Amino acid sequence: MHSTCLSFTENHNLPDPMSVFLPSSLSLKNLYSLSPMLFFAIFPLLISLFFIIKWYSNNSATKKNLPPSPPRFPLLGNLHQLGLFPHRTLQTLAQKYGPLMLLYFGKVPVVVVSSADAACKVMKTHDLVFCDRPQRKTYDIMLYGSNDVASCAYGEYWRQVRSLCVLHLLSNKRVQSYRRVREEETAKLMQVIQEESSCVNLSELCSTVTNDITCRVALGKRYGEKGGVFPELMLEFGELIGTFFIGDYIPWLNWLGKVNGFYSKAEKVAKRLDEFFEEVIEEHISGKKFDGNVGDENNDFVDILLSVQKSNDTGFLFDRTAIKGLLLDMFAAGTDTTYTVLEWAMTELLRNQTVMHKLQDEVRTMVGNRTHVSEEDLVKMNYLKAVIKETLRLHVPIPLLVPRRCMEDIKVNGYDIAAGTQVIVNAWAIARDPSSWDEPLEFKPERFMNCSTDFKGLDFELIPFGAGRRGCPGMLFAIAVNELVLANLVCQFDWKLGNGVAGEDLDMSEVVSFTCHRKYPLMAIATKYEKK
Repeated sequence: MHSTCLSFTENHNLPDPMSVFLPSSLSLKNLYSLSPMLFFAIFPLLISLFFIIKWYSNNSATKKNLPPSPPRFPLLGNLHQLGLFPHRTLQTLAQKYGPLMLLYFGKVPVVVVSSADAACKVMKTHDLVFCDRPQRKTYDIMLYGSNDVASCAYGEYWRQVRSLCVLHLLSNKRVQSYRRVREEETAKLMQVIQEESSCVNLSELCSTVTNDITCRVALGKRYGEKGGVFPELMLEFGELIGTFFIGDYIPWLNWLGKVNGFYSKAEKVAKRLDEFFEEVIEEHISGKKFDGNVGDENNDFVDILLSVQKSNDTGFLFDRTAIKGLLLDMFAAGTDTTYTVLEWAMTELLRNQTVMHKLQDEVRTMVGNRTHVSEEDLVKMNYLKAVIKETLRLHVPIPLLVPRRCMEDIKVNGYDIAAGTQVIVNAWAIARDPSSWDEPLEFKPERFMNCSTDFKGLDFELIPFGAGRRGCPGMLFAIAVNELVLANLVCQFDWKLGNGVAGEDLDMSEVVSFTCHRKYPLMAIATKYEKK
């Protein structure tokens, strides 16, 4: 045995692992000579340790450079740090860990983007890599198995349904064709305000007008009057779809959704919405004939989608479920977000009377002796557009844009991001970044006068509608509603807060569900403006 061991070491010139750990004067051969038993006890341990160090040395040379990450708990990861206002919490963490920060929601890696430069890399430079969506059980329950355009996975189906939306539903020509609907519903809102004898609930009124416009455009008529259930259903939908559920990130805690009734409530709301859309579609089928002409400007969205389905030229399976998914997207993205912008715009104008008066002067000068603002008047109202932009900057309707999913390993800003990583763009933090904006917490529409920065997805300092392939296709529709309604509100009425409340004392508390809106309704006194 002795000769075999020595022969193996001497004749094959194996490296002596002990030389890594022992002084040069003490080799394996010397150790064996001193104590054969000690040699055979320690030798396997030394060999193992040698290869562990060698592996670590090789691995450290190719170790990935991950984005900075705060400490995390076992199992939970960083979930406990999100709090009630995740956009604010993530902004605070980004100030310490950087604009490209790695968190873990359970075991799921999540990169949080908090700067315009990093957002540009994700949503423009590497847009194709980051254009997938993570799948969530809530989306599957409430969004037709994630087969709507907003939440479905990137691929041929998504390309087809988005193309359908852009070409047939939300093109500039199509949006302009619904001008009469917007003007009629806005005039109706002004009449309601004029008939009020006390404080008006601007939050409720803004919600109603956006819902009525969207219903008429998408479904052909209002569905919020005389106790209609649709607005209430959409409110429940928004609360549920915006709820962060731990089971999406820690699968073994999925049972909590059954115990606390979350999944059953989501299924109930989804079923009621599905029944509602089925009734609407059946009304259209039984009451109208379709000739396949999608260019008829009097058609609502249901008409158009049924005509597209009948023509059968989409190149993919465009069935009843796809139609309902697109209609649901229209309401989910087109009502709550739009009314939220109006609500915050009026909030800021009531807090900043100088801005209010400047806007009123512009609008009233533009319309002259006429009472109502038409859409033709809006073209030259630059200060109105600046007020809308500043509202979108300071009060991003969806502070954390709909999450994306990385489809392959990639390096961004020197950091390695693995395939499957979820990506959250904190548009709220980006819009308040002092490196991009002077006095970022102040409401100053003047910053957009004679300024080319816009919200259309090309300037990443301001991305309330997202950017790239996953940018919101309903942007033109939302802005058309916001501009017309806001212009008429400030043109036809003088506004002040009730009960002697000063602007600086107005409660600005927010609540986050699908969107970030006021916690308390905005109450204000409207006085009909009389031209002198």
